[in-house]
Amino acid sequence: MKDLVVPSLGESITEAVIGKWLVDVGGHVEADEPVVDLETDKITVQMPSPVSGALTEQKYAVGDTVRVGDIIGQVDETAEGVKAAGTTDVAAPASGTAPTPAVATEPALPSASQGQGGVERDAMGRLLSPSQRKAIREGKAKIPALASTSTLAPVRPPGKEKAEEVVPMSPLRRRIAERLVMAQQGSASLTTFNEVDMSAIIGLRKLYKDEFLETHNVKLGFMSFAVKAAVEALKASPGLNAEVRDSAIVYKKKYDLGIAVGTEKGLVVPVLRDCDTRSFADVEEGIIDMAVKARTNKLILDDLIGGTFTITNGGIYGSMMSTPLLNFPQTGILGLHNIVKRAMVIGDSVEVRPVMYLALTYDHRVVDGKEAVGFLVAVKERMENPQRLMFGV
Repeated sequence: MKDLVVPSLGESITEAVIGKWLVDVGGHVEADEPVVDLETDKITVQMPSPVSGALTEQKYAVGDTVRVGDIIGQVDETAEGVKAAGTTDVAAPASGTAPTPAVATEPALPSASQGQGGVERDAMGRLLSPSQRKAIREGKAKIPALASTSTLAPVRPPGKEKAEEVVPMSPLRRRIAERLVMAQQGSASLTTFNEVDMSAIIGLRKLYKDEFLETHNVKLGFMSFAVKAAVEALKASPGLNAEVRDSAIVYKKKYDLGIAVGTEKGLVVPVLRDCDTRSFADVEEGIIDMAVKARTNKLILDDLIGGTFTITNGGIYGSMMSTPLLNFPQTGILGLHNIVKRAMVIGDSVEVRPVMYLALTYDHRVVDGKEAVGFLVAVKERMENPQRLMFGV
């Protein structure tokens, strides 16, 4: 008998939720065949069977929380187990004739009762309509039946939807919710804002986008400018590239930035590593690779752990302004938003410029307002003067 033991799930992850049992008790499993989905707040991991045999026990139900090292089931390698049945066609009758499909029949009609003026009521004593009485007098075999009031569906005015729908949270959504609440309760989060005139970046992209694509086989996007600007700003604001660990502050000496990606299952934050040493093309390629892996469910746990700071771009959904939540235990997250033409005062005149709002949420236990505002100003200055990013100044 072999135990199914929850394996190590990665840095800082100590527990998971049983998302789905992929094999029933008594079912056959092959060695290394996935037996159960384990959902963490970061990713869904399929846990394989260590041996071939029969699954004899499921110690936890779907939705239960388990910890690393817990025994969640057992596989008997001496038993064969029942193999999962495949899809089969409906067997034909022994006579060789094809199976007869089920045919919906009309409900039996209540018998009618006679009154002095002819048939007036059905067997349930309800008055028949003139058309029903006429149908009976003319010898029609069937008359429209009046449904019992006890079986009538509730009448809803045309076009009016039901008032509410109750849908249970998935285990993954519950874990995400728990983590977000923990981030709010476990930190002193605060958000500060600024704006960026995107004219210079838009002009630079327009000038070099074709040559960049031809040279690097990847498009030059806005995110590479944001990533490079954030790295330079983080170097001057180390408190935002840190985390609180017990009663100590851990300052990270690397720049592994989480880039939030929306998927069908929810928001995931894969990590783009060594952003300080990547070129613009390397950043763009890395972001595209992460997004494709996230949306095709090919991310592995190593793709999601170890981030030091996070960038989320609500602008792709049309967001003008937001207050992003910290990606706990990180101390900072930068929110980007949509680019909209706005009136700006340039010198002594008013001009229409493409503007993007920035939002920085930070942990006030580690970062003071001065450092947070300084970070946003540094990002703003570098995005408004992208040549600074080219020369690392």
